[in-house]
Amino acid sequence: MSTTTSSHAYGIGVIALIIGMGASVVFYTSFYLPESLEKPSVDIHILEPTENFIISIAEGAATEGNPSYVPNKPKITLTIDNHVIWMNDDATPHTVTADHRHMDSYSGEFGSAGVVMPGESYEFIFTEPQELHYHCDPHPWMVGSLVVEKSRF
Repeated sequence: MSTTTSSHAYGIGVIALIIGMGASVVFYTSFYLPESLEKPSVDIHILEPTENFIISIAEGAATEGNPSYVPNKPKITLTIDNHVIWMNDDATPHTVTADHRHMDSYSGEFGSAGVVMPGESYEFIFTEPQELHYHCDPHPWMVGSLVVEKSRF
């Protein structure tokens, strides 16, 4: 009769492989992943501006030819009034949608998640200088734009 002999080296190798893979998963989920998902560092004065800038969705804006976003084409200044609020003062639901997909590195994607019902608002904090053009999806003649500039100080 012949007997087979086995080596413990194979079992130790498998155990070492499992431990190595476990250590890799722990490192990835504990250190690498949180750092890669971290938001960029933004000055506290930009995140907490001294005042809000309110843009009114004017009453009657759903009618073509009427004023829509008031004021239109404002200049927003970082650290002063870069927290922008669109107030729906109309009796009709509207949206605030970027003409082209727009991402702010800190605040994320620009645009209302759905319609802004009458009396409700949409808010966004701009953290970078930029020019943005936007519109209302159900009422394409309603267009607006704004320019965000760096503060002088």
